[in-house]
Amino acid sequence: MSGETIVFFPEGAFGPTNNCIGIGEVLRRRGHRIVFVIEESFAGTLEEKGFEERLMRLAPAPEQEEEPGQFWKDFIRDTAPVFRKTTFEQLEEFMAPTWQALLDGARFVDDRLVEIFAELGPDAIVEDNVCAFPAIQASGRPWVRILSCNPLELRDPELPPPYSGLPLADPEEWPAFRAEYQRVIEGMHAEFSEFCVERGAPPLPEGELIHESKWLNLYLFPRELDYPRSVPLGPTWHNLESSVRTTDPPWSLPPELAGGDASLIYVSLGSLGSGDVPLMERLVQALADTPHRFVFSKGPQHDSYELADNMTGAEFLPQVSLLPHVDLVITHGGNNTTTECLHFGKPMVVLPIFWDQHDNAQRVHETGFGVRLPTYSFADRDLTAAIDRLLGDRALAQRLSQASRRLQASPGNERAADLIEQLAATAAA
Repeated sequence: MSGETIVFFPEGAFGPTNNCIGIGEVLRRRGHRIVFVIEESFAGTLEEKGFEERLMRLAPAPEQEEEPGQFWKDFIRDTAPVFRKTTFEQLEEFMAPTWQALLDGARFVDDRLVEIFAELGPDAIVEDNVCAFPAIQASGRPWVRILSCNPLELRDPELPPPYSGLPLADPEEWPAFRAEYQRVIEGMHAEFSEFCVERGAPPLPEGELIHESKWLNLYLFPRELDYPRSVPLGPTWHNLESSVRTTDPPWSLPPELAGGDASLIYVSLGSLGSGDVPLMERLVQALADTPHRFVFSKGPQHDSYELADNMTGAEFLPQVSLLPHVDLVITHGGNNTTTECLHFGKPMVVLPIFWDQHDNAQRVHETGFGVRLPTYSFADRDLTAAIDRLLGDRALAQRLSQASRRLQASPGNERAADLIEQLAATAAA
């Protein structure tokens, strides 16, 4: 190989970053130069894995240095009450300010991205973000869009609106949700579209806050969960189904919980969900008296609550190394965790909090690969009954085993690397 320069630009969250790491590792092994554009808060984390880094900021630096993780602690403290509301109410109270913050970040960082792309002269740019960054298209370089969210974001009139968590079989509430979403974003859409044009990128598509690449577009959603589309996606779109990194360190169960026949259950509500201490304490209380063993991903507030005797956990856990060891997963329904559970054949109890987690939870529930429960109002008996039913469902275990074998036989990160490598070499997907 000639060793192309490929730049990855993931959103500053663990899901998109981990997805890009998995693909980048394959490309690096093939002899390509891989550079990650990351927020300053991630500095050093990609270098530890052997990649080059270029740092940027999405907002001015704070006057006083923050403690590690303080931003997310403050965010959860201020935002958790909104997570207890309906998805319709979240449009105005959570989605709108979050979109505005993301678009403000894209404006702030544009000059820095122009500088980075001019320095590196990449053969391809790979972005995994939810909003547009005009510098990518203005660079004139071939670029790849990765959608590592629920594919309802690729809108279809015969499918539920994204972020709604509404069922596929009942469209009654779809129009009202679509209209409210359009009302909420229309002003910021118009303003940001103008900014894109000013900075050398095309205007935004109607109702969208990100462009589709004319070269290559990738998404991740196992066939068993994917939606029956009435409007087929274009030829530049490819479904990786799952994309599981191989860079996580090994994991083994601590001796105090090893042995015995009790089922082993992994509890992970993501960086934000695990920062909601009352929610985590509620889960500990609900699960403490069950006959099962639990491994908790404790998150940024790991020292603010205690686990029960049938539990172990840590602030961070190597999820990909851990999943093969467990029997069931209690999750927030983030797209990476959802696809990784199918990849390893694990049933799910899904407690969604925001964004596409509601859609993933609903899709897992209606396809029978798990159970969706109301995150802040579940009854303890409903949670334990869901766990016991899923663990005892032999037909489901067989379906999951078949899905897992199929997904592992065709690794999505390898297929993504093939497509990106071809683009970087030929500028043609």
